[in-house]
Amino acid sequence: MASGKTIRSASPLVKLVGFPATLLHGDTLVLDRWLWISSRVEGNRKNGVRVSQPRNGGLPAYGEAGLGKAVDIGCGAGAFTIGLARGGYSVLGLTWSPIDCETAESRATICRTPSARFEVQDVRQLDQRKDLIGGFDLAVCTEVVEHILNDKKLLIDVGRLLRPGGRLLLTTPFYGFRAITSEDYGPYSTVEDGGHVRRGYTVEQLEVLCRDAGLTLKSYTYCSGILSQKITTLMRWISRASPLLAWAVTLPLRPFPLVFDRWLTPLLNWPCFSICIEAEKP
Repeated sequence: MASGKTIRSASPLVKLVGFPATLLHGDTLVLDRWLWISSRVEGNRKNGVRVSQPRNGGLPAYGEAGLGKAVDIGCGAGAFTIGLARGGYSVLGLTWSPIDCETAESRATICRTPSARFEVQDVRQLDQRKDLIGGFDLAVCTEVVEHILNDKKLLIDVGRLLRPGGRLLLTTPFYGFRAITSEDYGPYSTVEDGGHVRRGYTVEQLEVLCRDAGLTLKSYTYCSGILSQKITTLMRWISRASPLLAWAVTLPLRPFPLVFDRWLTPLLNWPCFSICIEAEKP
């Protein structure tokens, strides 16, 4: 769920370009989320946390990376999992899709990130994974909670995976967004069929969910401004005819949100699409 629809035929691009290509397979919102996550992860380095060297002198294997252990809940095809592994974490990516799991494992191999591993896991059943309780310093959950009917249980289960002092980085649609395409306004699913089961969240709603899960909301912000949303609109429309064509047409437009969204979005009073929170387990 985290990385959206994946263009399977574009996997050779990962062989050619490496990790950055994993962020380009989905829509422009994927890169926005990664930039927000990476800005929080980079803070570990700036605060003096050192990445330890692996015993074998090469790349870190799972369990050896120096920033601790992370779990990517709803990792999709593994872009963020691989990114966190490149940044110094030992990362477990959980996805409901065996196809996505295979794709993620292949891309991790191409990107030379043995500290990233993947499992097929229904995140609604995290409470059954006793082996994962208290095992992680960081949990990442991007664009997942809006797909789950019992969002309170999901956050409680995620909280149990964290060690004391562990952090949760979560993104989800902001309740006040403007629709990228008309289906964003619903009707929303009444069953968990892969679609959104609710419009989105306010910061107050997320604060309650965190509190019920034993987490403290430390900060919140927003991502995916007007240009990012408009490019994604174009991509979705063209995808109805050809996903590959949509990807090719919008690829040259991707730098524009990075340059202009920061000032254009507030200037036009346009709501960002996603709300992003950082929470901590006491």
